[in-house]
Amino acid sequence: MGFVLFPGAALLSGIALGGTARADAQKPSASPRPVPAAATPLAPAAPAPVLPLPNSAALVKGALYHPDWKMFNAGNAAASGFGVVNGYGQARWAEDWSALARASQTTRKNDWFNRLKYVRLNDSGSIWMSFSGEERLRYIFENQPLLGQAGKTNASRVLLRNQYGADLHLGEHVRAYAEFLYGVAGGANTYGYQTGAQRESLDLQQGILEFKGHALGAQMGVIGGRQVFLDAPGSMQSPRDLTNVQQTWDGFRGYAVWNRFRIDLFDFMQTNKLPQKVFADGTSYNTRLYGAYTSTALPSFRFMGQKSQMFADVFFLGYLYGGAAASIPAAAPGAVQKGSSRRDNIGLRLWGNIGPFSTNLTGIFQGGEFRPAKPDQNTRAVRAYALNGTITYTRADWAGKPGFGVQADLFSGGSARSQDGAVGTFATPFVPLPYYNDLSLSLTSQNLIGIGPVASFTLRPTLHLKLHAPFFWRASTQDALYGGNGKIYTWRNSLHGGFTGAMPYTQLSWNFAPHWAWTHDIEGILLSRGMRDVGAREGALYMQTLEFKF
Repeated sequence: MGFVLFPGAALLSGIALGGTARADAQKPSASPRPVPAAATPLAPAAPAPVLPLPNSAALVKGALYHPDWKMFNAGNAAASGFGVVNGYGQARWAEDWSALARASQTTRKNDWFNRLKYVRLNDSGSIWMSFSGEERLRYIFENQPLLGQAGKTNASRVLLRNQYGADLHLGEHVRAYAEFLYGVAGGANTYGYQTGAQRESLDLQQGILEFKGHALGAQMGVIGGRQVFLDAPGSMQSPRDLTNVQQTWDGFRGYAVWNRFRIDLFDFMQTNKLPQKVFADGTSYNTRLYGAYTSTALPSFRFMGQKSQMFADVFFLGYLYGGAAASIPAAAPGAVQKGSSRRDNIGLRLWGNIGPFSTNLTGIFQGGEFRPAKPDQNTRAVRAYALNGTITYTRADWAGKPGFGVQADLFSGGSARSQDGAVGTFATPFVPLPYYNDLSLSLTSQNLIGIGPVASFTLRPTLHLKLHAPFFWRASTQDALYGGNGKIYTWRNSLHGGFTGAMPYTQLSWNFAPHWAWTHDIEGILLSRGMRDVGAREGALYMQTLEFKF
């Protein structure tokens, strides 16, 4: 399998970061039917659509291509806590292609790759294997990266990701999955290539062993090993799919899913992607993610003639981390105070659909402490919070199936002038979803207020247009301005007012053939006069992605 380079531009691979979709539960049946591409009205911003199922008319109705999570099939299975599965999953081990065993030979041969999705290894079919693969080519152009503070201008980056996995099922209760990655990066005026997130020698990207079964009326399981973790709000963390190398974790999670309630318990250490040698990835014991996530499917009801379903999620996420992401502004302008941090996130999320309105409301209190690296400085408490909300009105019966809405966010800020009180800046050290607010990562979800309209259109079944136009302010003018990857901008006392600027964003994605997607992302960075006066640079980002997936 190769790539075709179109004249005048490099092609990039597509992102399967899809947001949460309509909360209607899927019900299995027994007769063939097409599987439609899923709408994503609950997406907080404008993620690229997940690739639709290839040759869907040939597949079996009711075969969810993931385990049947009952009510938690909502949002293309995102409600289950294992990410979106729309034919292909964000986490490829979340797929389940065993339904192909019940399909006819003709059905299975309608797509050549079906023969790789279910490979029988014994006569009964209780032992079987599924193979997956992705080839992704991405080109990114930024004329003023990081608001002109990256030390580069007119940066052109070319990223190639080769990612292949094998999923072995040993009966109903044991499963092993291994995924291997090789990432190549180049370009002109590049930056950020030495972090382990872009260039990666051949290595184990994910490797899990799962034991599962039924007990106490629930589907239960334990998953151990290296894995992508997606059971958290997109405003707090993501799989880091903007780069070649996704963010993975080494550890364990245990889950139990009942008809209307589920719980997920987890304890992870971050995978260390350095040094960049063959099969050299280890575990970073200085960075830990742990906690519990619960979700309850509230009673269904009808509104404006449509079935409605809401979910109430209560969660605790604990962060332990150090390095640049844990640093906080010092009293002297432009200086930072190094150290480590523990962040205790207690949150409530209410999401789902009320008739044609899709809602996603999240509130988080963040406690914990900051420990300075210098022993003569005092440990400080953390008192921060975040409020996030999206509401979208979708008309599937109109031409283009439009969705119109608004997204609003508040991530608390503190005071850099106070060096002995509680730290009031909300922290998101594990890469919030880039599409959530700012694709360029010029800003991140700290000391930030954002509000703006969102819209989506299905121009054709395989052609999707998404728009987002957020306006940003600093939540506290006594605090710094924060960028992605732990960046703290040196401007602070010289900034006038809280208004930062606007970053309108457009995405056009075309699934032009089975297994293929071609996506274009364009973002403008328009800054306030106060930002321009202190030396911040306006600019634009263009990203083009070509992806092949099976």
